Amino acid sequence: MTKPPSPQLDSFVRADQFGARVAHLLDDGTRHMPRDIGERLRAARTQALAHRRVSEVVAAPAVLAQGNAATLAGGLGFWGGAASWLPLVALVIGLMGIGTLQEQMRASEVADVDTELLTGDLPTAAYTDPGFAQYLRRATKE
Repeated sequence: MTKPPSPQLDSFVRADQFGARVAHLLDDGTRHMPRDIGERLRAARTQALAHRRVSEVVAAPAVLAQGNAATLAGGLGFWGGAASWLPLVALVIGLMGIGTLQEQMRASEVADVDTELLTGDLPTAAYTDPGFAQYLRRATKE
């Protein structure tokens, strides 16, 4: 019992047949032209086919098939995938660390200003200033 050809293989066979027919028609068309033009066309066709074959060889990736699953050769695997996420994780951790550090520095600066205001020598007019009283009320609520 023979296995029927796959649709993909069938399309390749049809494409090759079409290419052979086109090449035959081109060869027939060049018979009625002057010899030098026909030779130049034949040389150009040969170069185009040679260029096409080279690009196909270069562009074709290696495919590994196992069972009914196929993967490209040289896949990343688990550790390769984890390593590709590592820079993003490091960036997020770094940004969180920078945010925490800046928050601590701001709190330290505010505490230093509060300490200087409350322990420093203030003129008596500062205690009667309504803005200073508001500041003290707000500071005691926090």
